Amino acid sequence: MGTPLESLLRRAESVLARLEAVLPQAAAAPDWNASVAWRYRHRAGLGRAGVLEPVRHVATITLGDLKEVEPQKQRLVRNTAQFVAGHGANNVLLTGARGTGKSSLIKAVLNEFAPQGLRLIEVDKTDLVDLPDLVDLVAPRAERFIVFCDDLSFDEGEPGYKALKSVLDGSVAQASDNLLIYATSNRRHLLPEYMKENLSVQHGEDGEVHPGEVVEEKISLSERFGLWISFYPFSQDEYLEIVAQWLRHFGVAPEAIAAARQAALVWALERGSRSGRVAQQFARDYAGRHGG
Repeated sequence: MGTPLESLLRRAESVLARLEAVLPQAAAAPDWNASVAWRYRHRAGLGRAGVLEPVRHVATITLGDLKEVEPQKQRLVRNTAQFVAGHGANNVLLTGARGTGKSSLIKAVLNEFAPQGLRLIEVDKTDLVDLPDLVDLVAPRAERFIVFCDDLSFDEGEPGYKALKSVLDGSVAQASDNLLIYATSNRRHLLPEYMKENLSVQHGEDGEVHPGEVVEEKISLSERFGLWISFYPFSQDEYLEIVAQWLRHFGVAPEAIAAARQAALVWALERGSRSGRVAQQFARDYAGRHGG
């Protein structure tokens, strides 16, 4: 039975054990040799620690696979090369038309620089509240890490917004030198913009425009990314060149590629878009039907 004090201590230890099971915990270090890319995920259950899950099958896309985005490719490759070499580099926001290769370019850059120590951690916007913990986790590592946030946008009041803003610039505890944030978004300023917000804009006597506080707040997050890379809708000729590239990738014969032009245009018309994603989807279908 023991003394009353011993009984009290056992009960206290039991209560502490149950509390530890539900309190938030920092992510544990994974086996860094398991992959070159990880996904940050939360375990099921209240207060469970986030985990880094290795990506077993990393996308094999290369820089050579991406066409009609040469200026964007050059800027991102240059920034990443500086980062991997230990020189100054910027966090990057890739914005613009959907399906134009923003996410694919980041994956291709990973494959290009992985042999030189580049690693990638994909984080969903709902988990960005744990970003400071990830910064601390990778800080002692020799590798260079990109935190990848795909299709990033925020609604008013989301907690991940402030966490990302603090890590990018403005927090006492800044990000370590071996970590950058690469994000893609269809929104230039990452937050929804409403017509009523223009009412707070002030016009000076000399015609100068002064944004209101609401507009300033929306701009403040995107401005913390040191490098903006914009993507634009493809012309018909650019779209057809991307189609041809993907058909070659899928092993379609040259004569069949030439014959596919009209079908590719009809496919894009039906989808309402001439994007790189639509071109890849057409090429996969066409190659499947023609034995590619």
